[in-house]
Amino acid sequence: MTKLMIVEDHDLVRTGLRNILSDVGEIDLVAEASSGEEAIRLAREVEPDVVLMDVGLPGLSGLETTERILKMQPDIRIIILTAHTEPPLPARLLDIGASGYLTKACDARELIVAVRAVSRGERYIGSEIAQQLALSLLPGNSQSPFQDLTARELEVTMMLTQGMKMSAIGKVINVSPKTVATYKYRIYEKVGVTSEVELLRLALRHGLVKPEP
Repeated sequence: MTKLMIVEDHDLVRTGLRNILSDVGEIDLVAEASSGEEAIRLAREVEPDVVLMDVGLPGLSGLETTERILKMQPDIRIIILTAHTEPPLPARLLDIGASGYLTKACDARELIVAVRAVSRGERYIGSEIAQQLALSLLPGNSQSPFQDLTARELEVTMMLTQGMKMSAIGKVINVSPKTVATYKYRIYEKVGVTSEVELLRLALRHGLVKPEP
């Protein structure tokens, strides 16, 4: 039996995932979390085998949550389930140890196949993600301006685009506001912007964040 935890901040999406997976005989849905902080706590308490992780969580993002859970419990298999398909997010998440990556456009059958695959110790990457990763490696292909950011810089970028203050970001990632400011201006320099408004526009243009519906 595979112990599964869902991490998703939207109730409707979480309910849909629950309905799909609760009918699969070998999957035991042991926990649901709506934030990164709750996911880390529950992962410690229930010790799931597989975690379905949304990237666009409020506050502590799926990127940072994935990294923290895997540092704490490296045997957990994490499948990223998100609307974000553009580089560099998929590559960064796979680099830090995610076992799978699916888009929210995938069907129920593929979701179940992915959970079964990673529970056996395999990796599973959805076809759309695999195509994006392959294209990003082709010579002459235009790279995302966010491609050269570190995982921590990507994390700070995503929180800045949510409008979070530097003091709040510092509390989430356990650093001082001064250190956050250093990250912020290093990000500006790398991607070629001079303000948070420009950063948000660039992130929207390249699919790093999605516009609110």
